[in-house]
Amino acid sequence: MDHIDTFTTMVNAIQINLDFLNITDEQFYQICENNRDLRLEKNAQGDLIIMPPTGGETGDKNAAITAQLWTWNYKSKLGVVFDSSTGFKLPNNAYRSPDAAWIPLEKWDNLTVEQRQKFLHLSPDFIIELRSPSDSLKTLRDKMQEYIDNGTQLGWLINRQDKQIEIYRQGKDVEILDNPQTLSGENILPSFVLELDLIW
Repeated sequence: MDHIDTFTTMVNAIQINLDFLNITDEQFYQICENNRDLRLEKNAQGDLIIMPPTGGETGDKNAAITAQLWTWNYKSKLGVVFDSSTGFKLPNNAYRSPDAAWIPLEKWDNLTVEQRQKFLHLSPDFIIELRSPSDSLKTLRDKMQEYIDNGTQLGWLINRQDKQIEIYRQGKDVEILDNPQTLSGENILPSFVLELDLIW
């Protein structure tokens, strides 16, 4: 068991400087398409980020999050839900893939069929990041702030290790909750409640 724990903590994201290549949107899309086994992002500076796959427990918890969000959206029919494999190009040119995301129907309806097939060139209105054992808390916090700076209205950073939730909102300080049992989608996701007993 010690060997497994040590290996888990050693597997971190790899960042590769690709500034000299000036990779286009289409080229980055093709890189991701040709390497589907890899979880790839690109930061605003153009660096390629290769992230390790999640372990079984994190994958299970992430599925529980996405399932709850999808079920609420299926009933409310207010928007579109995306899983962790969906890529978003943010206004600052970073490509990110949150663990769960949501946009209102109006945004989705304004996209062409071709735009829906590739990375979405927009910031989700709502995102969730679930911290895995290999994730740096600082890196995740920076990413959460990046989403907010680029137009995301509400974001939840779920830190299972410390049983804490960090709530990011437009124009407000980050709110930290200790071991809450539920989270409200507020006015962004009306009547949505995330049950955290399935996540902790």
